[in-house]
Amino acid sequence: MRKTSCVILILIACTSCSKEKRANEAALKMQQFVVDISQYARSLDPDFIIIPQNGPELAFNDAEPENELNQEYLAAIDGMGMEEIFYFETYTPDEYRLDMLRKLVPLKKIMVSEFVNSGSLLPDALQRNYNEGFICFVRTSDNYYYTKIPDTIPFENSNNISTLADAQNYLYIINSENYPSKQDFLSAIDATNFDVILMDLFFEETAFTAAEINELKTKANGAQRLVIAYMNVGSAENYRYYWQDDWKLHNPNWIKKRYEGYDDEFWVEFWHEDWQKIIFGNNDSYTKKIIDAGFDGAYLDNVEAYYFLYFKD
Repeated sequence: MRKTSCVILILIACTSCSKEKRANEAALKMQQFVVDISQYARSLDPDFIIIPQNGPELAFNDAEPENELNQEYLAAIDGMGMEEIFYFETYTPDEYRLDMLRKLVPLKKIMVSEFVNSGSLLPDALQRNYNEGFICFVRTSDNYYYTKIPDTIPFENSNNISTLADAQNYLYIINSENYPSKQDFLSAIDATNFDVILMDLFFEETAFTAAEINELKTKANGAQRLVIAYMNVGSAENYRYYWQDDWKLHNPNWIKKRYEGYDDEFWVEFWHEDWQKIIFGNNDSYTKKIIDAGFDGAYLDNVEAYYFLYFKD
């Protein structure tokens, strides 16, 4: 092998090691970020529910799955949301994440969202998840962006759901574009018997009120349920209330990277003080708005930003 080729291989290896080191350091910062959000929210509402989506490595010491579970992180969360464990269009099981979830399911509620390219795959996707002890929401190709309410509810029941551990199913509907008005959207959800509603804080640019959210806390059959607000903590969205007119990629400098497939989102250095102030810790923060609107908890999306900042183009 030529000397120049050896040098190139060494440089590539060093670059990879450097990225891995920075990603791991960022993962530890995300662990702390989730803990801090939880502690702030529960200082205002002791029963407030925290559910991070993806990033199962964060549940382990040093964000390494071969290590012991991180008890501080586990104490800060009530469950964990995951996307595409068994299905992404077709049957493509993710054994790496599945192994981690099997360690976590005795301790926390695992909420899996699957994506299938055919309705005929829906029963299998549900069965595989419920066999593992997970609760599952399956979306088909016409519901990739969580815009529709499915016709069927797995394990529909008339139980009162007072904690996340009680839940047997959930509705994931964070995009209201199919509904001409806020009332139409609320009425459609109100008519269901899902145990947990996962939805956005806003209809278009208007936040839901505490009275509106309280109405949703009763299933159509009269039993109680939980209503959880979606909050993106790992990427900034340019249609949100906090976005300023002069913001763009690298301005401010903690807006670091475009989010592939989502033109209106940008990966951020989530540990930056300015971003964290947007998310929690003060009366103008996103978390405080969710609490003021009467939600039972928050669903923290993109906690795996530590990976996408360093390993995805």
